[in-house]
Amino acid sequence: MFEGFEGGGLPAAFMSAGTSSFTEFLRAVNPELLPGQHLNATGGVVEHLTPDATTIVALTFPGGVLLAGDRRATQGNVIANRDMDKLYRTDEYSAVAIAGSAGIGIELARLYQVELEHYEKLEGRSLSLEGKANKLAQMVRGNLGMAMQGFVVIPLLVGYDEATGEGRVFSYDAAGGRYEEQRYHSIGSGSVFAKGSIKKLYRDDLDETTAIKVALESLYDAADEDSATGGPDLHRRIFPLIDVITEDGHRRVPTEDVARLATEVVEGRAVHPDGPTARLD
Repeated sequence: MFEGFEGGGLPAAFMSAGTSSFTEFLRAVNPELLPGQHLNATGGVVEHLTPDATTIVALTFPGGVLLAGDRRATQGNVIANRDMDKLYRTDEYSAVAIAGSAGIGIELARLYQVELEHYEKLEGRSLSLEGKANKLAQMVRGNLGMAMQGFVVIPLLVGYDEATGEGRVFSYDAAGGRYEEQRYHSIGSGSVFAKGSIKKLYRDDLDETTAIKVALESLYDAADEDSATGGPDLHRRIFPLIDVITEDGHRRVPTEDVARLATEVVEGRAVHPDGPTARLD
């Protein structure tokens, strides 16, 4: 007997070929499991009901792309969480990060992981990076009703394009608009400060280690100006999370490596509080 269905039989959706979209399948079978549906009963615009995830940065380097996020989540003027993970591996060659309503964002990211896996199982191949970006846009658009109630989720998608051998970055708006960013981008409450920091340090010939340091410098600058962004916490041993995607696939940069580089950044700020400056030729 299959629990949850009257009579124990499976609904017709389970028995038909249907679509390769897991989201559409879920909408037909258990729509209440879609992101944010448990909040529909609240009605109206609700502020500070759930924690908000804050600053995310992404930048490309030759042969790959990097995604980094601070660890803080806020609820109004209160720190709701100091060590939140906002980065999600979605498949071997892509990852997504979220800013905005944390609970719905986590649900959206996990559903997107299943969506890509479901497509690959049914179609026998992976979506192209363009296809992955378009699929995420559809899912964000599906959350528009919740966004109008104040539960806004903004994702940032990065991936390695096997066709071109390059890393790419895609941003979104609350209505599901999809935009490809060139070289680097940032989202979240501290994004304007993080992006300004990257702008002065970015070079087209960055190696992976230097790209990580640029990301750490940008998150430090964001935390320096934005109270909702958390910088490296040496005392609690809480450091930003960093994912790197190259032709070898996705990997999470080990905590000890991030700790070492983040400590260098903090020690450097003790000497130069405003951080490194761009070189003028």
